[in-house]
Amino acid sequence: MTMKHKRGEGMRLSPQLRRSLPSYLMIAPYFILFTLFTILPVAASIVLSFTDFNMLEWPEFVGWTNYIRLLVNDDLFVVALKNTLIFAVITGPVSYLMCLLFAWIINEFSGKLRAFLTLIFYAPSICGNAFMIWQIILTGDRYGFLNGVLLKWDIINEAIIWMKTEKYVMPMLIIVQLWLSLGTGFLSFIAGLQTVDKSMYEAGVLDGIKNRWQELWFITLPAMKPQLMFGAVMQITQSFAIADISIQLAGNPSVNYAGSTVVTHLLDYGTVRFEMGYASAIATILFLLMVGTNKIVQKVLRRVGE
Repeated sequence: MTMKHKRGEGMRLSPQLRRSLPSYLMIAPYFILFTLFTILPVAASIVLSFTDFNMLEWPEFVGWTNYIRLLVNDDLFVVALKNTLIFAVITGPVSYLMCLLFAWIINEFSGKLRAFLTLIFYAPSICGNAFMIWQIILTGDRYGFLNGVLLKWDIINEAIIWMKTEKYVMPMLIIVQLWLSLGTGFLSFIAGLQTVDKSMYEAGVLDGIKNRWQELWFITLPAMKPQLMFGAVMQITQSFAIADISIQLAGNPSVNYAGSTVVTHLLDYGTVRFEMGYASAIATILFLLMVGTNKIVQKVLRRVGE
């Protein structure tokens, strides 16, 4: 290819670039912020995971030492990983289906009632005092709401210290997480349901759609696949990144590490012990788990409506 021909191609592209310049300028702030606060931190974390770094001295390259220590010698990480996978396997799919089901039901209402119900279901996920509410419910004396009800009904004989009893920690945290899970993914499903072309339902009847479940599977869900993908990413992130509810309700560390998760383990090494290289290795493992799970879920969602 001659230089003259290349110059000609560049001249042909210039008008297109000029027409698209306003669009590039509009997305530039987001792209810059996303690069600075997401891409670069993730890349820096992966690099630091191969170092010994205490935030006071220059990082020292140690190769795979952090990962060997993490996967072979760190028994608490194994416990935290097991708890995280339990959280993810239970709360991820259940909360995703809850978001979709409640969004589908609420979408059947109209006007102000739909908006009001959306606010009621969405409110717990943005409530700053959500943990305080559950601390009152799970108070470990007879004045706690749950203990009070169970004692009144003679289901238990004495008050249970819920978040200090190992066998109750995980179930209670799962319940709280499900209560908080109707967040951004739930709103995206509401929005997706609003965009479905109503004429598709009429065409579906002519094509043999006989009930609401067939209508949901063959028409509604395929029409809102972008929202389904977005909701899946949000629910995966929430289910793997559980930390705040465990720290607030069960403490860090929790009793016998029953509420320990990968993120609480990461916070321990990153913000208490300042072993940033080791904490970065934990974060990298968590990142790979999220990405791998997201890929699997996307493959499953592509089969919706088939």
